[in-house]
Amino acid sequence: MKRRHFLTTSLAALASPAGAEHHGKKAEELFKISLAQWSNHRALKKNEFTNLEWPEYTKKTFGILGLEYVNRFFKDKAEDQTYLGELKKRVTDLGMTNILIMVDGEGHLGAGTEEGRQKTVDQHKKWVDAAKFLGCHSIRVNSHGEGKDDDEKAANCIKGLTSLANYAKGHEINVIVENHGGLSSNGAWMAKVLKEVNLPNCGSLPDFGNFHGYDRYKGLDELMPYAKGVSAKSRDFDENGEEKSTDFRKALKIVMAHNYHGWIGVEFEGKKMSEEKGIKLTKKLLETVRSELA
Repeated sequence: MKRRHFLTTSLAALASPAGAEHHGKKAEELFKISLAQWSNHRALKKNEFTNLEWPEYTKKTFGILGLEYVNRFFKDKAEDQTYLGELKKRVTDLGMTNILIMVDGEGHLGAGTEEGRQKTVDQHKKWVDAAKFLGCHSIRVNSHGEGKDDDEKAANCIKGLTSLANYAKGHEINVIVENHGGLSSNGAWMAKVLKEVNLPNCGSLPDFGNFHGYDRYKGLDELMPYAKGVSAKSRDFDENGEEKSTDFRKALKIVMAHNYHGWIGVEFEGKKMSEEKGIKLTKKLLETVRSELA
């Protein structure tokens, strides 16, 4: 479950304070680049390739070896051992890594009733099992709380996350929450929830672009202490290859200040260019800034 750092990270680096100097490190030691499957949601919806074919497409087209799945693209296969076995075999044969599954459409972990929360937890269990089978380290969940006020919504999210994380612990799987709209996009509120859950396998998946109406750099800084993954959201680029909404240099400096050296996922969501071009521009920008930081 300790996926914030690769095995090559030294104990000295782990012990270094926030804001530690990273010059002198090889670029690849700062972080590795993965691909969030949502970046190809248009192509997948058009059946240009299938979920089973996506790993090979990712490696051949982008040279990216880390895979972050979205459950909606194999929604009926969570308990299909034959299907999951074939997917795992293809990924292994390609020399790639399954990282996480982003889970949507399985209910609210912060439901307002115990019955509602338990139903949601039960519906997420099959994805914990699938993640374990595929060799992922996490499932990404949503934390939309129900209640009369923000405190009650937080309390319900804490209960749901705690229950699911306790189940996932037995499978050595992390349960990680993305800032994904509503109160989850409030960095302070989400950080408070995770602090109260206080389980080593329950953390965050900070997304550069999903702090709706909230300062993205402040929110990123608040969620990074709990991060077991990072999503480099991109939508549009200027003529110099810079992302128009997020200063990637500023964002990645915050990530590095928290001594995070795990995977950072490319997540292109723009509509003004092809998915392939957007993914390539995002990867290039991450590589450029990574080299500068090294």
